[in-house]
Amino acid sequence: MKRRIGFCLFGIGVWTSLIQVDVCFGQETKAAQSSAAASPKERTVARLFWQDTGANTVKWGNLTRTGDEWRLAPQSLEGFPKLDLDQQSLVQMESIDDVLLVGIHDTDKGAIQSGWVAFTSGVTKEEHGDHFHWHYDDAPAIVAQRLDKEQGNPAHVYQYNQQFVIANDSLNGFTIVDPQAVRSNRSDAARFYSGGGNHITLAAPSREIVYATWADRDGENVGRVDVVGVGEFAKQKGYSFRLPTGGLHGATANANRVFFAPSDGIVATVVDAKLQAPPSNDSLEYVSLGKDAKSDRPNRTGAFVNHREYVLFTFGSGAEARMGMINAKDSRLSLKTLTIPAEEGLALTTPKTTITRNGKEYAFVVRDRRQSEAQESVAVVDLDPNGDKKLDDAKVVQSIDLGPSKIEGHSGHHEVCFLPQSRMACISNPGDGTIWLISLVDFTVQAKLAVGGTPGRLIGQ
Repeated sequence: MKRRIGFCLFGIGVWTSLIQVDVCFGQETKAAQSSAAASPKERTVARLFWQDTGANTVKWGNLTRTGDEWRLAPQSLEGFPKLDLDQQSLVQMESIDDVLLVGIHDTDKGAIQSGWVAFTSGVTKEEHGDHFHWHYDDAPAIVAQRLDKEQGNPAHVYQYNQQFVIANDSLNGFTIVDPQAVRSNRSDAARFYSGGGNHITLAAPSREIVYATWADRDGENVGRVDVVGVGEFAKQKGYSFRLPTGGLHGATANANRVFFAPSDGIVATVVDAKLQAPPSNDSLEYVSLGKDAKSDRPNRTGAFVNHREYVLFTFGSGAEARMGMINAKDSRLSLKTLTIPAEEGLALTTPKTTITRNGKEYAFVVRDRRQSEAQESVAVVDLDPNGDKKLDDAKVVQSIDLGPSKIEGHSGHHEVCFLPQSRMACISNPGDGTIWLISLVDFTVQAKLAVGGTPGRLIGQ
């Protein structure tokens, strides 16, 4: 096929014919530049951190987007300690601003090596009037770690009042870690307090008071809760009180109340802000969760999450599996429930909640498998469809099938996090080494990103 080509001679309006021509090089260059300008550029949307429980380490990667294409390239966290795959495990991971902390547990009550590792995300947030810009210029970096035989084998990691609170089960106590002090490498960044016992759960309504539970189901410590002065109250003498039932596993604080999850229902009490006296039996508020239809045992929950002034949790099984909601500001506590049926072999996990940029409030509740081949999924709950700030009309608006979990002990569950500005949710699938992106606008799966390994707990910044 014959073509014509030409070129312009230094701006002189003369054409020299070499072969048959259509356009001059100058015009073709402008077209190429226009095409390049129209090509979508790669931009970083968020930085993700996740536990690879198969390798016993923490991975990270920048989540990027080019047009409609998403990418997430896994990277190792430089300097993260090498853990024994059989005798050590990662437990909960929390973030406060740009500092993240992960707990490390061992199989011999801390005698092998247990503790925690804190690291910075490398993400900076810049305020621009009514919104923020996130910058991803620096790599994550470990800033402190306590990993030895003296850390009491942490099993739970919380964040309250801009501080990390770590349960040291084998020491019958807990450690409070100040993220900014850790970041500055201060010697007083972490402080241990006695309180709680066995498998400890914690509620910290202020920087001065911590409620620490005992997990005993019988014996002298059944139903025991220790109230401990910390921070400015560290020299004040605390006290203990007992709940009507034991087997405590779960505690939180919201709206001047503390909530506990014993083996029967939920028990709450008003915060003793001055550390003055234990609550009387009459002042303990009991919320029944009914009974299991098959066993006739009282229903219970195992963990709480706070959403504004509401305390959320899950309980029950099968067709009677439900999400519970309690308004902590009510003068008299009452239970509201939403049925989220789970097939045989599935169980509901603790809700993860968010408020989107346009004010919509959602909870994601995963149906994880329990020794079955049932299809796992996540229920998306619109917590406040009519926008009146009450959760009376909460309803399931979508159910999304997920990839497989890989549950071993306390790890291997699907985990949910929400990206900055809450436009997107991320869900890990430990069984097939993927992390999925889900739109918070129409709840469609935007991408299925292969990261390898066994991705579990994750945090987005």
